[in-house]
Amino acid sequence: MSFILCVLFGYLAGSCPTGFLVAKYVCGADIRAYGSGNIGATNVGRLMGKKWAVAVAVFDMLKGGLAVLAASCFVQQHALLALTGVCAVLGHNYPVWLGFKGGKGVATTFGVIAFFDFFTPWPAILGGLVWYAVMRFTKYVSVASLAGLFAAALFTFVWGMPKPYSFAALFLACLSSWRHRSNIDRLMKGTEAKVKS
Repeated sequence: MSFILCVLFGYLAGSCPTGFLVAKYVCGADIRAYGSGNIGATNVGRLMGKKWAVAVAVFDMLKGGLAVLAASCFVQQHALLALTGVCAVLGHNYPVWLGFKGGKGVATTFGVIAFFDFFTPWPAILGGLVWYAVMRFTKYVSVASLAGLFAAALFTFVWGMPKPYSFAALFLACLSSWRHRSNIDRLMKGTEAKVKS
């Protein structure tokens, strides 16, 4: 029963399509019709500006992180909490409300990793710093996102976090790589768009 509840709770918490709702109710637009067609913070930024992109990213982080935190009030097993976090990201990536077409899970994954152990946020923080440094250096959000997520996953091992959390973080980084496959293809072709300074 706990397994089923963690799956459902994590998925439903993560499936709130923040970027889609913000674009729809703030400027009456369907974010899926703009830019990359993605509902994540990066595409929201293209349509609505940096402030809205940051707001969406923060909310996406919180919905994943708080799902794990809320679940920890009822279950203590690391494996179940890791499962809750994974399902939150799956909900963001494949929300039932939008025909299972969602974002790439970067912000939500950072939030999940940050809240796996509320007293050990450093893997997520350092991963975020890697994201920022790579983004500033390369101007590619996709490269920064993947570098940051894999760095965060690596830091969970370095910090000695429980193995279910570390393997969940690594799985989510790999999942995000799969979600970024079109970006990777464009990077290889030299056609990936850079962010403006």
